[in-house]
Amino acid sequence: MILDVKHLTHGFGDRAIFHDVSFRLLKGEHIGLIGANGEGKSTFLNIVTGNLQPDEGTVEWAKNVRAGYLDQHTVLKAGMSIGDVLRSAFSFLYNMEQEMNQMFEKMGEANETELARLMEETGTIQELLDQHDFYVIDAKVEEVARALGIQELGLDTDVTELSGGQRTKVLLAKLLLEKPDILLLDEPTNYLDENHIEWLKRYLLDYENAFILISHDIPFLNSVVNIIYHMEHQELNRYVGDYDKFMEVYEMKKSQLEAAYKRQQKEIEDLKDFVARNKARVATRNMAMSRQKKLDKMEVIELAAERPKPEFFFRNARASGKVVFETEDLVLGYEKDRPLSKPMNLRMERGEKIAIAGTNGIGKTTFLKSVLGLIQPLSGKAQLGDYLYPGYFEQEMPASERNCIEEIWETFPSFSQYEVRSALAKCGLTTKHIESKIKVLSGGEQAKVRLCKLLNVETNVLLLDEPTNHLDVDAKEELKRALKEYKGAILLVCHESEFYQDVVKQIWNMEEYSLLQY
Repeated sequence: MILDVKHLTHGFGDRAIFHDVSFRLLKGEHIGLIGANGEGKSTFLNIVTGNLQPDEGTVEWAKNVRAGYLDQHTVLKAGMSIGDVLRSAFSFLYNMEQEMNQMFEKMGEANETELARLMEETGTIQELLDQHDFYVIDAKVEEVARALGIQELGLDTDVTELSGGQRTKVLLAKLLLEKPDILLLDEPTNYLDENHIEWLKRYLLDYENAFILISHDIPFLNSVVNIIYHMEHQELNRYVGDYDKFMEVYEMKKSQLEAAYKRQQKEIEDLKDFVARNKARVATRNMAMSRQKKLDKMEVIELAAERPKPEFFFRNARASGKVVFETEDLVLGYEKDRPLSKPMNLRMERGEKIAIAGTNGIGKTTFLKSVLGLIQPLSGKAQLGDYLYPGYFEQEMPASERNCIEEIWETFPSFSQYEVRSALAKCGLTTKHIESKIKVLSGGEQAKVRLCKLLNVETNVLLLDEPTNHLDVDAKEELKRALKEYKGAILLVCHESEFYQDVVKQIWNMEEYSLLQY
């Protein structure tokens, strides 16, 4: 047993997250931790890593286990380069080397006994350094950096200059280089493109140790996990197999429980009816009493309340002009001497639905912002068409201090409180979420608040930057349906081809215009 969690109970304010939850992690288990947005998956990982103290229960790790945690919200320190962060994965080895060098210095003045001891200790350290590939660290750093698309960012780049996706990739690379005994990964595919997801998939398939993976990417989960833990209604249940196997068993259990519930409700109704009709009659009073006793002793089956399912409907503005936008020799980049792209001449027309694909850091977000005029291109121009009512979903937003109601009111001051609550509820948020501060919500719940703003304005073109990041399975399915129904044009940046392939008619691959080397 590597990790043993017993009787865990935790909540925030009056919002319960878990009640009497137990969990175990065994050697070699590849666990998928799943559940809808806001069920407490990230909270659970924060508790098992000791970042958060539970209200009740115990968390016990086996001795000398090194756990590595990829968190959605880790902050990198200014002044560190990408190379520094990656090499810090081997800090324990650098410390060993320093210790060994100090011993070598002492050897010159040591007596024979002391010298023998120092020789033995330095030999042991030397062996450990060899075992951990200390002398090929730079080659290993480069190998992982190349595999995750970090190499082309430049290993000397300051980490504060990176986008959210690039930061996540650097942290993931550092974690993989550390080779911990246990990997704890919180939505690692969110900021990875398809090539890098494929590489991570192969890495995890070959990973001999155990890992716990939170993900809403079903094909990815299916390919790497052998155990599912499902978090729902403050409970945590274990299923052997991949996600598809879990769904099969889960649906079967659910329909069995519903059938048992209906049978029992019918029995309760019949018993109550018999008691009501017969308790007053002397001849049948005893029979009525025995049925009443049966009713009193009965363990009533309760069906858990269904989670609110999101309903997304994009409001259509009047039709735009024929051309949505057109670029003329548009060159992306932030510095004159470092262009990201060749000149681009692209055109989008009314009602077209287009996905933008390509590896991370290539300029997909920069392209969207250049089209909208939010940032200036290095050269060339993007010309917007007439009668445009654009809606823009940004990949990252700073965490707000406001609660959900205040956030929506800020954008729609004319809404009544009922309209605000109703708009948020339609996005799949419960009353408890709606009254919470945005910064305490999960990534998926925050995304639903931001979608709520977009759904309540009339648009005729949507520019969406990774809208599926953090969204649970139900929300993703509903978003896909709403986008297929939408009458306006869509320009979509997304790394999940299974999400967009039914939505769009064209794919623009940014790699065709990129000046980056792969």
